[in-house]
Amino acid sequence: MQNRTPRIPQQPAPNRAEFDARLTVELAAVVTGARRRALRDGDRQIDTAHLLHSLIESDPEVRAAFEGGPQLAKVLGYLVQRSIGYGLRWQGAVEDSGAVPVVRGPDSVVRDAGVEGWSPSAATAMAGALERAELRGEVRAGGLDLLAALARDDECRAVEVLERAGVDAVQLAARIVGASGQGWRGTGG
Repeated sequence: MQNRTPRIPQQPAPNRAEFDARLTVELAAVVTGARRRALRDGDRQIDTAHLLHSLIESDPEVRAAFEGGPQLAKVLGYLVQRSIGYGLRWQGAVEDSGAVPVVRGPDSVVRDAGVEGWSPSAATAMAGALERAELRGEVRAGGLDLLAALARDDECRAVEVLERAGVDAVQLAARIVGASGQGWRGTGG
């Protein structure tokens, strides 16, 4: 009998100790899920759609940020289609919306996030989530921080999925930012 498990390319394991300390336990689980999804899909990097998919599956606060069950179901439908092969036009291509240049300096949060295993857009979104948490006075970023950062980059894959599902990403980000009562300059859009 043949093993039906596809061969999964190995990603370099980024040094994540300091990075993980800046995430809530829930968001760290989201990142782990996105990494697993990227590996299973045969993608070289975690992209924003992997992060969005893992966020929706794992975080009840993120699910509550949408305008109800039908909208959420539609977003999940597009994400599942992508994961079973309908998103092949993305496969093998690095996601980089170009919304914000990726910083690669020695003190860069993006570098700490493991640029080698993340698309530039995903790394930039994570940096935006960490920034949003800091502006609220929080030590750790959570799922809503990441969702807001993803929704603000109007050229990333996560926003493409949201828009195809009929979600206004600008309004979604505004709802999240408004609910926190904190201004945020954020990254992207």
